[in-house]
Amino acid sequence: MTEFQINDPSLESQWRALILFGKNSATYKFAFAKSLLELIEKETTSISLEELARPFSRNITEHLKLSDKQGNSSSSKFLNFCRNYNNGIIDEAQLLKQTEKLGFVNVVDAFQNVNGGQIPNLFYEKDYSKGDKRIVITDDLLRLKESFHFQNFENETEARWKLVETAWNLQINPNLLEVKYDEAASLFFLENDFMRRVDITSVRDSLNGYQKGKCFYSFMDISIIQGSPDICHVDHFLPHVNKQFHADAGANINGVWNLVLAHSSMNSTKEKGAKVPDRKFLKRLFNRNEFYISSKHPLAETIINQTGKSKEVRRAFLEKQYNIALENSIVTWTPSEELQGTF
Repeated sequence: MTEFQINDPSLESQWRALILFGKNSATYKFAFAKSLLELIEKETTSISLEELARPFSRNITEHLKLSDKQGNSSSSKFLNFCRNYNNGIIDEAQLLKQTEKLGFVNVVDAFQNVNGGQIPNLFYEKDYSKGDKRIVITDDLLRLKESFHFQNFENETEARWKLVETAWNLQINPNLLEVKYDEAASLFFLENDFMRRVDITSVRDSLNGYQKGKCFYSFMDISIIQGSPDICHVDHFLPHVNKQFHADAGANINGVWNLVLAHSSMNSTKEKGAKVPDRKFLKRLFNRNEFYISSKHPLAETIINQTGKSKEVRRAFLEKQYNIALENSIVTWTPSEELQGTF
């Protein structure tokens, strides 16, 4: 069990743990996850590898067009077939045949593992006994489909995929890595050695899973889907208005470490404004940032570079910045409605 799942054994937490904290030797698990989400949306309960091959290969080939490196291995027969399809060397029928043969060798067994063990509630079971290789969807995945959070899973998976492949393809020194925040576009981006901007993914999509799909303050369910009445806002935990005071203390107030998602009602009522959240939320911010660091991707390296190399240094950094904000705000804030949090 990951720290992310402590105090939260929910099916939503288990799914997110697989996407956010599982090993990333290749991006197959993201293609597999997106394929499962697509097929389960159609109420499919028994899926052959032949059926899985179509969405799985489509997800891989689409990402290869944008980022050629999709794994740590120096070569991959399956990825080469996907590249050949993109280059018009083989047709779709040949791609699907090779996907069924090579694409699922490890991912079916590995997908439901995190931290060296299986999640408590399996979302599918293998059935390879009759020659027709299939996976059988469990009641737990069907229940997950009925969850409020199901709507967000595809975007969260895509965002995680983009963060992982960006780290592999840009090959930036981790000690120099800084994911930057474009407030107007609500995007995370990087600049490479030639100062060329590379947009990565939506801020909402990449932050939401690490907050368990909850408003940072009230712990109400939030959505990352445009048009939803529960759409979240990107919020500066420590008020942006005092950015110069933090800059003088060596902190970037626009840094990932200070960005959280809040239910639209938090800002629409203007009750928070430029006030500093109650100190009790500082521990939640620390825990959320540690979730990123445990997940090993550009946001993790960015937070380490912005806040410190060890837990003790990072905790002291947050305390220092909180005290600076409090000195300039004096008044603290807590939401009028607040549910029990799990981190």
